[in-house]
Amino acid sequence: MTRDDDMELIHGSGNVFRDFGYSNPDLEQARAILAAEIIKILDERKLTLRAAEAATGVAAAEFSRIRNARLDRFTLDRMIRILGSLDREVEVTLEFHPRKCEPPRAA
Repeated sequence: MTRDDDMELIHGSGNVFRDFGYSNPDLEQARAILAAEIIKILDERKLTLRAAEAATGVAAAEFSRIRNARLDRFTLDRMIRILGSLDREVEVTLEFHPRKCEPPRAA
């Protein structure tokens, strides 16, 4: 028996924050998606944090927080405004679904 035989494949929900039990997984995923786009633009344009600050008026420290995935201080609208300052339009599509009920826990 090899170690591979002990592995179990588990399919994720499509949201790693939900899979790891975060309290607001949809918000966290939205922030991560917006942050990834901001980082992608900075990388494509080869902008340093200071150059990004000069180009957008957004503090270099804010770009540093985004690069380091410290996103708890960012609202979605703030991140969308940052993308706007980087000449990006953001289109948001929302879908609403009932939550899946968890089975009752034994007492």
